[in-house]
Amino acid sequence: MSGALDGTEARPRRLEELVAAAARRDPAALAVHAPDGRLTYGQLDRLARRYAAALAARGVGAGERVLLWTGKSARAVALMQGCLRRGAVYVPVTESNPPSRVRRIADGCAPALVVADGAGAGRAREAGWDGPPVLTLDELLADAPTGNGEPGPGGSADDPAYILYTSGSTGEPKGVCLSHRNALAFVRWASEHLGLGPDDRLSNHAPFNFDLSVFDLYAAFHAGASVFLIPQEMAYAPEQLVRYLREHRLTVWYSVPSALTLMMARGGLFDEPPPPELRVCVFAGEPFPLPLVKELRSQWKTVRMFNWYGPTETNVCTSYEVTGADCARTSELPIGTMCSGDSMKLVPAGEDGAYELWVSGPTVMLGYWGREPQRGPYATGDLVRMDEHGNLVYLGRRDQMVKIRGQRIELGEVESVLGAHPAVEEAAAVVTGSGLRAQLHAVVVPRPGQRPTLLALKQWSAERLPPSMVLDAVHVVPELPRTANGKKDRARMARQVADAAAP
Repeated sequence: MSGALDGTEARPRRLEELVAAAARRDPAALAVHAPDGRLTYGQLDRLARRYAAALAARGVGAGERVLLWTGKSARAVALMQGCLRRGAVYVPVTESNPPSRVRRIADGCAPALVVADGAGAGRAREAGWDGPPVLTLDELLADAPTGNGEPGPGGSADDPAYILYTSGSTGEPKGVCLSHRNALAFVRWASEHLGLGPDDRLSNHAPFNFDLSVFDLYAAFHAGASVFLIPQEMAYAPEQLVRYLREHRLTVWYSVPSALTLMMARGGLFDEPPPPELRVCVFAGEPFPLPLVKELRSQWKTVRMFNWYGPTETNVCTSYEVTGADCARTSELPIGTMCSGDSMKLVPAGEDGAYELWVSGPTVMLGYWGREPQRGPYATGDLVRMDEHGNLVYLGRRDQMVKIRGQRIELGEVESVLGAHPAVEEAAAVVTGSGLRAQLHAVVVPRPGQRPTLLALKQWSAERLPPSMVLDAVHVVPELPRTANGKKDRARMARQVADAAAP
């Protein structure tokens, strides 16, 4: 990125330019605090150059994919930056994913190579991996030429930057492909809306394959602030999360409501006065029960609080600021109004007062990897209504996509895996409860002479699905309930499962 004629820096067009610009402004400023160490902006810039040089030595070029099967670490962040500097597209997959699912994702995006933690590389070898080459972060860096590497080939703001794989209704994961322009439209809006600056210290609660992490990383880099990577094993350990928030003097917290709920109920979040440095709290990914929102708002009176909404395909496209006035609210918390430069179309959905939300604008994805490009508005599948103040209120889904603790799950993918078990004739997946009480149930018809157990189906699923999609309970039935047109009657099954679980 070159300077403008008046000596000021040009506005970044691509994500990798954010770190490079911050490194020029203040190379000694803290960029990333992670389980494997800390990196200043100068160090992150140099390490990103080394990874870019290592990728070049491996023959990775512009437009090629690099699959990151890693935990949350400073080196993983540097590798993401290295990919972007090569013009490559990074594909983050959490280390908890089993090799079989990682292979399915690799089959979908055809990466030039897979970079894993040491444990992941070992699991791939044990599973008889026959896909693209698998290197560890250290092995890849060993290929880097001496020096800091050459500048990348450059590219367009409309080039793909990263692919986030989500659960797919057909049984195969779907790769949501986002461009630099898509990400930056949201990041710029969020940074300005929250007033982020170099002194801010942002939490990173979400894994890198979850779109919440886009804000954590790139809004921090946009502002020259620091991002604190919360270890994945701490993600739902409430006492540790509360301690982390206070000890690291975080100024911006962003997570799914389930995490905040745990921190309130079991982490002692309100046992001490509000964290003095905390100035912004954002939640997204799932509905936040109104009584808990009101309690949080009343306890943290000086903290700005936001409810953000948006599917992975659009990132955040609506925002609602929760104020003291909401403590008197008796109706659902709104998801707010359009943001990030996006616009909406409300399509009547048949139910009284319900509309499907369609989104247009700069944050809408390029498309699903390997499929036709996205053209026109994106139909979210989410049902909304407009309240009397012009705010959107979320009502639910049109399809079979659900969320458990903020993680997006297509019931069809779960059913596809269950249906392949040798003891299962037919399977359906349903969810009961919400928030922390949400549970994933399998309703299965066994093959003759078989009786699949919960343990057997959990083990089968764990070898093929990420942990968020592994069952909580199984119910064996002689046949699945059907609707009048022969489809699986999930609503009826959910009621039956809930009734069976009731005391």
